[in-house]
Amino acid sequence: MLQALNRLFRSKTPEPEPAGAKITLGDVLRRGWFEQWYQPKIDLRSKRLVGAEALVRARRPDDSLVSPGLFLPGAKEDDMLALTERVILSALRDYEHYAALGVVLKLSVNVPASAFVKLPIARMLHEERPAAANWPGLILEVTEDEVMHDLKIANEVADELRNYRCSLALDDFGAGYSSLARLRQLPFSELKIDKSYVTDCHLDRVNAGLCETIVELAKRFDLKTVAEGIETTHESHKLQGLGCDIGQGFLFAKPMSKDQLAAVLSRRMVGAAKPVANASPTRGPLLRNLFAG
Repeated sequence: MLQALNRLFRSKTPEPEPAGAKITLGDVLRRGWFEQWYQPKIDLRSKRLVGAEALVRARRPDDSLVSPGLFLPGAKEDDMLALTERVILSALRDYEHYAALGVVLKLSVNVPASAFVKLPIARMLHEERPAAANWPGLILEVTEDEVMHDLKIANEVADELRNYRCSLALDDFGAGYSSLARLRQLPFSELKIDKSYVTDCHLDRVNAGLCETIVELAKRFDLKTVAEGIETTHESHKLQGLGCDIGQGFLFAKPMSKDQLAAVLSRRMVGAAKPVANASPTRGPLLRNLFAG
């Protein structure tokens, strides 16, 4: 009987991963380890929560987390497309989870450029988007270097998605090589300033000048600007002074699971968050304090 119980126990207990074993995105999806996390986005003028970026994590059966840096690089295109589809659908459903708490969040999702051609994004939005009249829409973020290969497709997709309140953001802006002439052709509503330019922008004159140029450029094209990787109050104040609209980084909040974010919102943010377009110009509570603990 003991031998039988031992065999039964062993058959139901997953073998531990060998130390240093390589984990692929395919492994994460196939084993059901995928988790969707969110990092808050803050209106730099009002210091209020206005949105969140969806991020991916993997959790092993032993409850240990796997960084995306260990399973995303080199991922197969089919696996990336499967992941993208899952993240988009989860973000559409998660909006209602937060809306039930009285919080309106405009969520954003990173997508590879190939998703515009190979995924039925418009159909997904048509079938799965929240029915609430105050749904602020969804943002799809694509990196500058990827989208520059085919601006025609990007424009066609943007026109189609706009009907479903879905807009595009140019991620890691400044890290690529867009010319001003080509920038005019980009169908984006938001520019995300690359973290490398945000770091020490209050001290580094080159970084400060680059951030200022990007903010001014965005204003000329009627685009919002989002600064990534803000880690100090000095960086935040500098970017606010330059006219940057939205900030994201460890200063305000680290990425957190869907349930962790919901728990924080239910305790401290119910009724305080508003869409960016309706954000109060008055100074709100610092999110780094709201998200502490």
